[in-house]
Amino acid sequence: MELHHGRPESMSGRQDREVRVYDFLDKLNIEYWQTDHDKEAFTMEDCLEVDKILETTVCKNLFLCNRQQTNFYLLMMPGDKKFKTKEISGQLGVARLSFANEDHMVELLDIHPGSVSVMGLMNDPDKKVQLVIDEDVLAGEFLGCHPCVNTSSLKIRTKDIIEKFLPAVGHEYVKVKLLGED
Repeated sequence: MELHHGRPESMSGRQDREVRVYDFLDKLNIEYWQTDHDKEAFTMEDCLEVDKILETTVCKNLFLCNRQQTNFYLLMMPGDKKFKTKEISGQLGVARLSFANEDHMVELLDIHPGSVSVMGLMNDPDKKVQLVIDEDVLAGEFLGCHPCVNTSSLKIRTKDIIEKFLPAVGHEYVKVKLLGED
């Protein structure tokens, strides 16, 4: 795996959803670094090697919904924290959260399981997904994420996500404090 400044040298064989991410970031003049994986990264364990290449932590991104499947949330948190439903539900004032299904993921973010990323918000013009970010992610200078596919990863300044990317896609975020303790 190599780290490239900006888009990959070749777009050959890449999915349209990935190419759209590079085009969008370039249009916004957001600086980023990109690496391709030897295999798909489905789990946080798979991302450990990627973290070393990016020299930052790839965020754990969870796509959640309420019991009625009418409200959807994209949670960005450090990969080493445990996810506690009760902890996030209380801070969002939602009675019960669970993982949203793949159909909703594809419909709202144009992403499949294992590829969930803040970049998917560019595919949510109706703003049906609420972004939720743990304070520890916001405190980092950089964050790692997938470009809507889990065969590549990006390193982007957190400030650029907050100040350039989110305004461009018309999304705001809710900050939460997750302890991830038992």
